[in-house]
Amino acid sequence: MDARAQLERNLDEYVASLRRYAMVLTRNRDAAEDLVQETLTKAIAAADQWQPGSDLRVWLFRIMHNTHVSERRRHKVREDARLMIPEPIEDTDPTKRIELQQVLDALQELPEAQRQPIVLVALKEMSYADAARTLDLPLGTFYSRLGRGRVALRKIIDGLKSKRLKLVV
Repeated sequence: MDARAQLERNLDEYVASLRRYAMVLTRNRDAAEDLVQETLTKAIAAADQWQPGSDLRVWLFRIMHNTHVSERRRHKVREDARLMIPEPIEDTDPTKRIELQQVLDALQELPEAQRQPIVLVALKEMSYADAARTLDLPLGTFYSRLGRGRVALRKIIDGLKSKRLKLVV
């Protein structure tokens, strides 16, 4: 029997244990179920990496722990970035407010390495050199990340513009 078939056959034995451990990690029933689901999905996808004869339980718990830690890091990065972005300026024109909010939402979709240079230059009004020093990056790397971030941001915003509903008369 191949490793994948053996793994899938034995997964059921550990689901209850995974659920209990996920509850300890997340302290939330829905988040725990999501974590178990993600763990099982990753385990099945990486079945060829599991060595038959090794402890499947340890392997599954390691996947769950690493998945949880990665998700916590990702959440923290997003929260830290959200604190860097200023609140939208109140404007009486609802169209401008919507557009500004769309730009801020699009900025949240960028990877942190591309978002930070844009935030420092465009929103915090830092010079390129100061922003590069703030991020502890060589100036060339900073320019590269800023450029890639701007291109990605334009693509996201252009995608939003193309999705707008058009009034047909």
